[in-house]
Amino acid sequence: MDFLNAIILLLNYTIIPALSYGSQLALGAIFVTLVYGVLRFANFATGDMMSFGTMFAVLLTFYFQSIGINLGFLPTALLTIPFAIIMMILYMLSIDKFVFSYYRIKKSPPVVLAMVSVGVMFVTQAIIRIIIGPFDRRFLDGEKFILKATEFKEMTGLSEGLTIKSTQVITIVVTIIVVSIMFWFLNKTKTGKSMRAYSDNEDLALLSGIDPKKVVLITWVIAGILATIGGVLYGLDKSYKPFVYFNNMLPIFAAAIVGGIGNPLGAFLGGYVVAFGEILITYAYKKFFTYILPESLEPNSLMQLLSTDYKFAVSFSILVIVLLFRPSGIFKGLRL
Repeated sequence: MDFLNAIILLLNYTIIPALSYGSQLALGAIFVTLVYGVLRFANFATGDMMSFGTMFAVLLTFYFQSIGINLGFLPTALLTIPFAIIMMILYMLSIDKFVFSYYRIKKSPPVVLAMVSVGVMFVTQAIIRIIIGPFDRRFLDGEKFILKATEFKEMTGLSEGLTIKSTQVITIVVTIIVVSIMFWFLNKTKTGKSMRAYSDNEDLALLSGIDPKKVVLITWVIAGILATIGGVLYGLDKSYKPFVYFNNMLPIFAAAIVGGIGNPLGAFLGGYVVAFGEILITYAYKKFFTYILPESLEPNSLMQLLSTDYKFAVSFSILVIVLLFRPSGIFKGLRL
C-alpha cells in the first residue's frame, strides 16, 4: 500500500506535470528549430510571440464568456485559438515584411538577424503591455478537474490522492495531434518537402524551382500556429502573465538545442527532457522516501536537490552539459 502511495505521489507531483509542461516547451522548441532550420537565425522573440498570440485568446475568452458562449466542460479558450492564430500569423507576416525581409534580402549573417529579433522581442513586449497590461490573467473556466484527489482517495482507499486537470489532458492530446499533423505535412506534402529541401540547401532548392517567398510564408504560418497553441496551453495550465513567456525562453532554447537545433523531432523530445529534468531535480522527495523506506531510515530533510527557485538553472545546466558532450544535440540535426 505504501509503495502504491509513493507511485501516486510521483504521478501527481512530477510525472503528469512534467508531461504537460514538456508538451508546452516542445511546441515552443519546434517553433525555434523551424525558424532556425528554414530562415537560419535564432529568434529570441519566440517567448513574446507566444505571449502575443495568447493575449488575443485571453481577450476573446473574456468576450465570449461575457456574451454566454462556452464549451461546457471544455475551456472556452479552445474556441478562441483559431482567431488568435489568425492574429498571430498576421503579426508575424507583418514583422517579416517590414523587418526580417530587409536583412534576408541583404544576405545579412545570422547573428544580425538574431539581434534584430531581440528588437522585435522588446517591441512585442511593449505592444502587449499597452493592450492587456503586465498583470496576471486567468482563463476563468480553465481550471476544471477530470479527477480530484478526494474522489481518488475514496475510490482506492489510498492515503495519496491523484488530481488530473482537464488542461493537462488537453495539453498533451492537442500537442500530439498538432505535432503529428506538422510532421505529416513536412514529410508527405509537396510544400513540406520543398521546405525541407530549402533548409538542406538553399541554392540547390532555388535552382530546382522552389519559390523562397512561399517557403518563408509557410514557415511563419506554421510558426504562428505553434506559438499560439503552445502559449494558450501554457496559459490554461498555469495562468497568463505576459512576461512569464519571456522567462520561458531559456527552457525553450535549451529544449531546441538539446534535441539538435534544426531537427523538429529532436526539439519535440527535447521539450520533455528539459521538463522532466527541471521537475525531477527540484522536487522534494521526503514524503516519497517516507513511504518506501523503513521507519528507522526515514529522512529528516526535504530530500530536494535544488529549490524550485533554481528551476531555470536546471535548464541551463542541461544545455551546458549537452553542448559539452554532444554539441550537435541528442539528435544530430540541422534537418527538417
